[in-house]
Amino acid sequence: MAEVESFPRMTAEEAAELIEDGTLVAFSGFTPAGAAKVVPLALAKRAKELHAAGQPFQIRVLTGASTGPSIDDALAEADAISWRAPYQSSRPLRERINDGRVAFVDMHLSHVPQSVLFGFFGKIDVAVIEANRITADGRVYLTTSIGASPSFLHAAEKVIIELNHYVPYEISDMADIVIPKAPPHRPALDLDFPLQRIGKTFARVDPEKIVGVVETNKPDEPIRFTSPNYYSGAIARHVVNFLLEEVAGKRLPKEMLPLQVGVGNVANAVLAGLGEHPDIPKYMMYTEVFQSSAFELMKRELIRGASTCALTLTPIQMLDLVGEVDFYAPRLVLRPQEISNNPALVRQMGVIALNTALEIDLEGDVNSSHVLGQKVLNGIGGSGDFARNAYLSIFMCPSIAKDGTISTIVPMCTHIDHTEHSVNVVVTEQGIADLRGLSPEKRARLIIEKCAHPHFRDYLHQYINKAGPGHIRHDLKKVFELHQNLLRDGAMLPEFPTSHEIKVRA
Repeated sequence: MAEVESFPRMTAEEAAELIEDGTLVAFSGFTPAGAAKVVPLALAKRAKELHAAGQPFQIRVLTGASTGPSIDDALAEADAISWRAPYQSSRPLRERINDGRVAFVDMHLSHVPQSVLFGFFGKIDVAVIEANRITADGRVYLTTSIGASPSFLHAAEKVIIELNHYVPYEISDMADIVIPKAPPHRPALDLDFPLQRIGKTFARVDPEKIVGVVETNKPDEPIRFTSPNYYSGAIARHVVNFLLEEVAGKRLPKEMLPLQVGVGNVANAVLAGLGEHPDIPKYMMYTEVFQSSAFELMKRELIRGASTCALTLTPIQMLDLVGEVDFYAPRLVLRPQEISNNPALVRQMGVIALNTALEIDLEGDVNSSHVLGQKVLNGIGGSGDFARNAYLSIFMCPSIAKDGTISTIVPMCTHIDHTEHSVNVVVTEQGIADLRGLSPEKRARLIIEKCAHPHFRDYLHQYINKAGPGHIRHDLKKVFELHQNLLRDGAMLPEFPTSHEIKVRA
């Protein structure tokens, strides 16, 4: 039982009154899973009221990753955020970051807990953490994500618990929580298998820190993806065929290796493609987000088990999970992001990392985060944690965007999140480029032939042919010509096919 009587109970509005202008507030959540839901809404309301009265109110917001609308959307629309880290997927917040109203720190998600514990962000004044059980001695049972909440609970000066009765106890019992010791006395993590457990099912907090408990009964806010299309379907087929060829060539074991799959419609299409192909073996996942498409494959026993940081499921799937908990509990482990995204464990387990890109250049560098190198979309997220240390690092994207006015294959990325040293394979709907063991010029020509859209291939070939000599061939006068064309003319190449012609040629 949750020992709520041991701590002061209060409304969300009363909890919001405890948070002052200028404070650093850490919220639970990794995607909308396990995110605080009612206190941030009350904070947004309070901010609007104070602003209307001519008083300042903004806070610094720290989370494990992206969150639900109740945090980022609500607080951004109330102009209540002055600083944000480490990742976001909110349109209202993104607009304020890109016009300079909100300072944003984009960082690898595995780095967040250690940065908290060593004070890189300054002191955390208040942590607002969702749980479904708490005990008088400070055990906090988290809900559908772990994220950085164990570290927030440890570091915060004050703690507000959102006690969510909607989430069954069986969910929090899937947790495996451990906080590694500080360097230089940090032993290697004894974790050899995705479902191995090395920690506890609860996080800990000093009970004296808990200043209030707000009771709720709310499901996680849903994530909405676009429907699969020609591009995502074709990418999925290329990835599936590539993995089967790797198994046939004995470069992968017959049971494959654990998969990490990013979030989005391309990732969902790849998971669906893996589930549809009869020759794909049952496999494990070592990933940061276990999303609805993966849940359906586990339900069909095509995924044998998964280690994750968050369960991003639909309400119906959550009911299914609880109703069949004896089936799912041995197959799912929820970990802190410092463990789910740990680069050493990614290398140790030989993870196959499948992530999406905004643009990819002819060297194989990847931009995952910034449009035209300037405007942030979401951030780097966890892709860097996995890509740099994966057994196979695969990046995927359609070859074109905005009805063919944009090529995602460019001479040089306008922003680089993942260098060519972290990228093994590039995939678009056009094909797949295996870059392993290739020199820069051979990489460039393979990417053009296999991945670039036909409308842009001649331009890209001419760029390489006319570029100056060197280990890496570039023409510094024209390296961003496509991007400059886009800014000036609204298209990377002045003459481009209609969307109908693009689909025919694709």
